[in-house]
Amino acid sequence: MSSSNTNPGSFSRPGIEFLGGARDQLPILLGVVPFGVIFGALADSAGIPAFEAQSFSLFIFAGSAQFIAVSLIGQAASPFLIVLTIFIVNLRHMLYSASLAPHVNHLSNRWKIPLSWLLTDEAFIVASSRYRRGNIEFAHWYFLGTGLMLWTAWQLSTSLGIALGVLIPPEIGLDFALPLTFMALIIPTLTDRPAWAAACSAGFFSILLANLPFKLGLLIPVIIGISVGLGVEIQSASARRANGDIT
Repeated sequence: MSSSNTNPGSFSRPGIEFLGGARDQLPILLGVVPFGVIFGALADSAGIPAFEAQSFSLFIFAGSAQFIAVSLIGQAASPFLIVLTIFIVNLRHMLYSASLAPHVNHLSNRWKIPLSWLLTDEAFIVASSRYRRGNIEFAHWYFLGTGLMLWTAWQLSTSLGIALGVLIPPEIGLDFALPLTFMALIIPTLTDRPAWAAACSAGFFSILLANLPFKLGLLIPVIIGISVGLGVEIQSASARRANGDIT
């Protein structure tokens, strides 16, 4: 008798949120899946065994980090440089975490740990949009749904890329695909002066310093780009403050 009087919506709300998160990630997958395929093919062309290439996506699950790692591995860079470069590139996730922290602080570590692992650029965009809509009691289920949908698509596209990479003759290199992929990823994010300043300065110095030993021509431009972008952002903020636009 008591069970018949229970509000069924209290049981269905987490599922609705989960499916909503998965559904809202679908349009973004149109852009993500091709990059997963390219990653799998590039990993194979770099001589990385299929199991290890798939493990990159299974456990690391960070597209930009995976592309950088494959590039550096193919160039026989030192493990220290690979880890350091990936660390610098992924510092943006600290900003994502800080932005979402007020919405997930009440959750237990059983939720925080998997959600932090699923926090990618695409998951952050979709999940943060959901949190802005309010009524967030079950929004972490939405976050989980959008993250798992992205993770699943990344695994499948990586597998497809590995399979296609095996079929591509070794004499047909895929090196050209990596810079094109990064350009496609970066250009849509260049929406203000600091971003353009960071990208242009990093690109300029990566060409200028390309012949440095120990692959420092990759690491130093990243540091320069971040510094230039930060400097432009500080300068712009100071100018706005002087004009009274911000307090």
